[in-house]
Amino acid sequence: MDCVFCKLLKGELEVSVVHRDDLCAALMDIQPVNPGHVLVVPLRHAPYLADLTPEEGERMFLVAQRVAAALRKSGVRCDGINFFLADGEVAGQEVFHAHLHVLPRFPNDGFGLRLPPTYSQRPPRKELDQIAAKLRDVM
Repeated sequence: MDCVFCKLLKGELEVSVVHRDDLCAALMDIQPVNPGHVLVVPLRHAPYLADLTPEEGERMFLVAQRVAAALRKSGVRCDGINFFLADGEVAGQEVFHAHLHVLPRFPNDGFGLRLPPTYSQRPPRKELDQIAAKLRDVM
């Protein structure tokens, strides 16, 4: 396996660790969007969000909350925070080991989310209900 996160977690590559416990770790991103950009990753290799155990997913989010609170108290420039998780190549995932970005934000930092032109057009309630039913059926 040639997973960069697995290599980082095994100590095979240099890494700046913010937190590590029995299920996940919080690591400084080496290509930060802004100073203080942290990645929260499960210790066990899991390519996608659905591959995580409920305990791993829960712990990742709890650690991300703690990192977010620490960013606000740390003196690192942070007027807001985004969490970002890309799940799959078309969603922007580049490293196929699930990971949650904790992104400190401030005005005019250059980062943003681009919405499609159709975003302001609300779908009919019937369409939303049909999709909700499909999701309920497979959950």
